[in-house]
Amino acid sequence: MTPIDLASCLAAIPDRRRAEAKIYNQAGVILFSIIAMLSGARSYRQIHTLIRIRLPLLNAAFPSVTLRRAPAYTSVRGILRQLDQDALEQAFRRHAESLDGSCAAQPSRFIAIDGKTLRGSFDAFADRRAAHVLNAFAVDHQIILAHEVIDEKSNEIPAAQALIAALGLSDRVFTLDAMHCQKNFRDRPRDRQ
Repeated sequence: MTPIDLASCLAAIPDRRRAEAKIYNQAGVILFSIIAMLSGARSYRQIHTLIRIRLPLLNAAFPSVTLRRAPAYTSVRGILRQLDQDALEQAFRRHAESLDGSCAAQPSRFIAIDGKTLRGSFDAFADRRAAHVLNAFAVDHQIILAHEVIDEKSNEIPAAQALIAALGLSDRVFTLDAMHCQKNFRDRPRDRQ
């Protein structure tokens, strides 16, 4: 199985912009923004600066999503803010799944699931708790397969069960924290049938 490149996965994300606003290739802006953030950009202006400076190199490396010129930071912000988060997550999951399936003769056998609280994500002024994210990690090939934001009124246990079901993986060994060692899993209505 050959891996699907990230640019084609990002191109599958629906573009919510009106026809007049589609000056820049959405997949190109998303991909180049990801590269800028991995390079240390922490603001829309820094993303714009990196794209502007490295545009010839980025266009040469990714010919399927070339840009004629670097979008202004306001255009980058507009494109990134109106993205469908679920569609973006699905694009990343498709790409990670294709990488995991193509890394060796067989996909990863071990999947580690772990939750983390994102530092600095709380907002005391708006009375919002810190964001908690659950990750599924293919241990053999060192690829993050999926992320799941845990609802503020929930915890890791039901989110992990939903993530495993959403991944639809079989014949794998899942490793989780000790908090997932619950005695009452059989007491759920689904298991009584």
